[in-house]
Amino acid sequence: MLRQVAILCTLIAAISASCDKEIVRPVEWTGGNFEWPNGATKSIYRSSGRFIQKNTIATRAQIYKDDVIVALPRYKPGVPATLAKLSLKHKGCEATLTPFPCWSTQEEGNCNALQSVVDIFADANEVLWVLDVGVVNTLETPIRRCPPKVVAISLRTGKVVKTLDLSGLVAQASRLQYIAVEYAPDGRPYAYVSDAATRSILVFDVAGNRGYRVVLPKAVVGNGKRDVLYIALIQKGCGNNFIIFSYLSSPKVFSIRTDYLRAGCTAGKITDSGSKDGKIIILGTDLGTAVFFRYEGKPEVYRWDANLPLAPGLPVLVYKSKKCYLSTHAIPDLKRERMRILESNFPDFIQNTVGCGASQRVTLMGGCVNPKNPLPVHT
Repeated sequence: MLRQVAILCTLIAAISASCDKEIVRPVEWTGGNFEWPNGATKSIYRSSGRFIQKNTIATRAQIYKDDVIVALPRYKPGVPATLAKLSLKHKGCEATLTPFPCWSTQEEGNCNALQSVVDIFADANEVLWVLDVGVVNTLETPIRRCPPKVVAISLRTGKVVKTLDLSGLVAQASRLQYIAVEYAPDGRPYAYVSDAATRSILVFDVAGNRGYRVVLPKAVVGNGKRDVLYIALIQKGCGNNFIIFSYLSSPKVFSIRTDYLRAGCTAGKITDSGSKDGKIIILGTDLGTAVFFRYEGKPEVYRWDANLPLAPGLPVLVYKSKKCYLSTHAIPDLKRERMRILESNFPDFIQNTVGCGASQRVTLMGGCVNPKNPLPVHT
C-alpha cells in the first residue's frame, strides 16, 4: 500500500513539474508600447498626432506558436497600428507591439489597409481572419474611413490571402462586433459576423465569394437592447458545430447549427441554450464545447460546458482577474495546451483615467489542459 502511495505521489509530482515547465510568465505592457523602425518615424507619428500612446488598447487576441496577435481598435485618435503581435517569450519588463503583418497594412484612410480591427479568429489552417469595421474614433467622433471587410492573413507568411467585402451585407446602422470561422465538411471556409444593430449574423461563403445576412428572431433580444451581440463557435466534432449567441441585455443564450446558417435557414432551427442570471460577457471558447464568460463589471471568469443548457450554479469558476483588471478574451494556447486570458483596466481607458496608457496583460488561466479535452483544470 505504501509503495502504491509513493508511486502515485511520484506521478503527481512528475505531472506538476511538466505543467510548471510549460508555464510562461504573464506578458504585460502599457498603452501603445510599439517597436518603431527608427526614432525619426516615431517622432513624425507623434508630432502629427498619429501616435498618442495612451489611446491604444488590446481587446481581442489569438495565439500562434510563441506570438500573441492582438486587435487594437481605433477607439480614439493616435493609434498607429490596429493589428499587432508580441512575444510570449519577451525579455524585459514590458512587451513591445510589432504591427502585424507590417506597417504598410496599418495606414488609416487607405482602404487597402486595416482601419479598425475589432475581432480576430485564427483557424486550424493557420489563417488569421480579421474583422475590420472601417470606422475609427468610435469613442469620440466616429469617422467612416472605409467599408467594412474581413481580411484573411496567413500566419505562416504574413501575406494577405483573401479580402471579403461586407459592404453589400450591412445597413447604415450596422454594428459589426465579433467573428468566427469554420470549414464545412467539403472544406469550404465560412465566416460568421455578428451585427448587433440589425439583429443579424452575416454569413460569408469565402470560396464562392458571396455572403448573405441571416436575420434572427425578435425573441433573441427579449425585452433588452440591441447592445452587444456575442457569438462563439462550438465544435462538437464530426462536423457537428454550433454558433452560440446572445445579446448582453438578453436574459437568454441561444444556439443554431452552422449547417443551418450556411443554408440561410433559421425558421424553427434556433435552440434555447439556457437562462442567464445577469449580464454576461462571452470571452471565448477552448475550440471545443467549453465557453468562458464573466459577469458585467466582475473579475471572475467562469467555464460553461455548452453540452448542457446554461443555468445558475452550473458554470465553474476558473479564474479571477487581479484588482482593477477585467478580461476581454479567453484564448486557447494550442502549443502549450493551456487557456490564457487577455485583460486590462478597460473601464479606466474608457473614462480617460489611464495616465500613460492602459495596463494590459496576457496571462495563464491556471492549471494544465488535457489535450483530449482541452479544458483548464481548476486549481
